[in-house]
This record gives sequence, structure tokens and C-alpha cells, in this order.
Amino acid sequence: MTASSLSFRFAVTFIIVGIAMGIGMAATQDHSIMPAHAHLNLLGWVSLFLFGLYYERRPALDTSRLAFIQVGLWSVGTIVMTIAVAAIHLGYTAADPAAAVASLIVLAATLLFAYLVFRPTTSAASGPTVRMNPAE
Repeated sequence: MTASSLSFRFAVTFIIVGIAMGIGMAATQDHSIMPAHAHLNLLGWVSLFLFGLYYERRPALDTSRLAFIQVGLWSVGTIVMTIAVAAIHLGYTAADPAAAVASLIVLAATLLFAYLVFRPTTSAASGPTVRMNPAE
């Protein structure tokens, strides 16, 4: 397995859960967990899918341990944050510390991704370059 395939699998799982949350809110006419739904869709679906695309374009990075750690941290942070934000918006203020910890986990995963993007060896290890010639 590669970091990109793990990212894509988590992303698809999160969008399915996000859609189910949206359908549940629509069916009950209770949109109180909309912020959790938005966090799940943005962090879980959009961001993880974009991470997957980035890793897929860099084969050496795609199999690195740090990329797997980044995807894992991001996914755990997203799950905890989604649950905590939903709980907070349902009136369970005791979930505030869990949301704070999840935010720090996502921040750590973001900083790790930034490190992977900016380190010099990463930019040199990009995927194959596609050359296109104009039609004649």
C-alpha cells in the first residue's frame, strides 16, 4: 500500500460518512451538526484526496514512512474533531478538550505535510514529467 492509496481510501470513506450525515440532517430537519459535517467533508474528503494526488505524483514520497504517518495523523485528527464538534453542537461542552486535541493533531499533520513539501529531496523526487507536443 502507498500513502496515496491510503489517502484515497480514507477520503472515500469520509465522503460516504459525510453524505450520510447530510442525509440524516435533511431527514430529521435538524442541522445542528452542520459544522461537524463541514469539517468532515473538508478535512476528510477534500484535503485527504489532495494529499493523495500530491503523494501519487511523487513516487519516492508515496512509499515513505513519514507520508504514512502524515495521512494517519490527519485521519485520526479528522475523526476525533468531527465527533467532538458534533458533540459540542449537540450541547456536550465536555467535548471541547477533545476538539482542541484534535485540532492540534491536525496542525501536527499539516506541519508534517509542509515539511514533506518543502524539504529539498522531495521536490527532486517528483513523478514522471508528461511532455506534450502541439498538434500538426
